[in-house]
Amino acid sequence: QVQLVESGGGLVQPGGSLRLSCTASGSVFSSNAMAWYRQAPGKQRELVARIFLGGSTNYADSVKGRFTISRDSAKNTLYLQMNNLKPEDTAVYYCNTVDRYLVWGQGTQVTVSS
Repeated sequence: QVQLVESGGGLVQPGGSLRLSCTASGSVFSSNAMAWYRQAPGKQRELVARIFLGGSTNYADSVKGRFTISRDSAKNTLYLQMNNLKPEDTAVYYCNTVDRYLVWGQGTQVTVSS
């Protein structure tokens, strides 16, 4: 079974940047539309960004213009570049397919605070 591993989170001040990475034990990125999700304490997991097989992307309104999703299929890695971070971006971030059919990884914590 494919395992997803997210990394790159941390504590950052408002206005700062982080780049998250997601690796998979199998070659899923070249054959699936992929997405980043996040879950803040007490809230439901929400979709942040998607990247489709043709390379097109779309974003939640709350992150549009600040976050960029990308994929390196050769490295079997999905990325999320996050700029101009805000306290409301604080959450655990996960990757999965757009259909969410893979087993969820442990996620990576992003905390935006001064």
